[in-house]
Amino acid sequence: MTKPLFPAFDGLITLSRREGVDIRPTLLRVLTDLYVQAKSHSGDEERQFVELASRLIDQVDDATRAAVKARLAIYPATPAPIMQKLGLLPTHEGRRIPLAREIPALPAAPAPDRTPTDVELRMSANMAMQPKDAAEIHDMFFRATASERALILHNLAQTPLKAAPRIPTARATRAIQTLEWAAYAEDTESFTLELGESLILPSRVAAQIVDDVGGEALAVAARALDMPSPNFQRILLFFKPEIGTSVNTVYRLSRLYDRLSDRSALVMLAAWRGSTLAVTRAKYQSSLYDGERQRARSGASQPRPAVQPGAIPPMRTGTGGSER
Repeated sequence: MTKPLFPAFDGLITLSRREGVDIRPTLLRVLTDLYVQAKSHSGDEERQFVELASRLIDQVDDATRAAVKARLAIYPATPAPIMQKLGLLPTHEGRRIPLAREIPALPAAPAPDRTPTDVELRMSANMAMQPKDAAEIHDMFFRATASERALILHNLAQTPLKAAPRIPTARATRAIQTLEWAAYAEDTESFTLELGESLILPSRVAAQIVDDVGGEALAVAARALDMPSPNFQRILLFFKPEIGTSVNTVYRLSRLYDRLSDRSALVMLAAWRGSTLAVTRAKYQSSLYDGERQRARSGASQPRPAVQPGAIPPMRTGTGGSER
């Protein structure tokens, strides 16, 4: 039996028809990306692609259809039924390509605002809440179940806690592209490094987010970057096989992501940053306290010298008792 191009694909299509998140545009993009990665395909693979893609092309929005059309237009092994459905012409050697009209020059756009440097971003990432509160929220979130995490994130939007500042758009856009490519390559190390750098998180917390089995922490991190929903769904499908092969998990996380507010994600981001400071303070306060107590104890037990500084020592006497 031929292995399908994408695991649980039919189940995801069926689930997307129900009320909730429409993931058909993402599925068509993913299916197309998988198909064009190989230079050639067997007859069964081509038949599967034609059958699945034909159904989705009629059900997605114009932007998705245009993106898929552009991708397949330059792929030499695009099946004829798909080319006909998308209005593409087959390639022939020697065919002249018509030249487009010259595009008039647009007026010079105003210079964009200067992008803050990494140093400025780290300096601006000040504490948004007390370290103790941040540590409690951090620990409570990672110990909670899936339903409890959804409730925590919902309640964070109503709390008076100060949220972390938004990630600058240029930095977030660059991070989203890097994260998506790392997900395609299944490069966990690069993915974790980029996530920590873009959200200004220590490596320990970034690794905890990436290794989280439930996937809710990754959804919060993506929302803090203002990642579009299709990009987040593609990361789930490629980077998290244990999630991407589960129809219900993909649907649950996609629905959670679309309902997750920016404020909830930024408050949780502030808690992740603050929890590290709480751990560091507890560590060094304990060592400093023990050191001071040890020094005080050693100073109290040290005997006083018999001769005070500046005093004249007594003269030694000879055998006859006379002084020398």
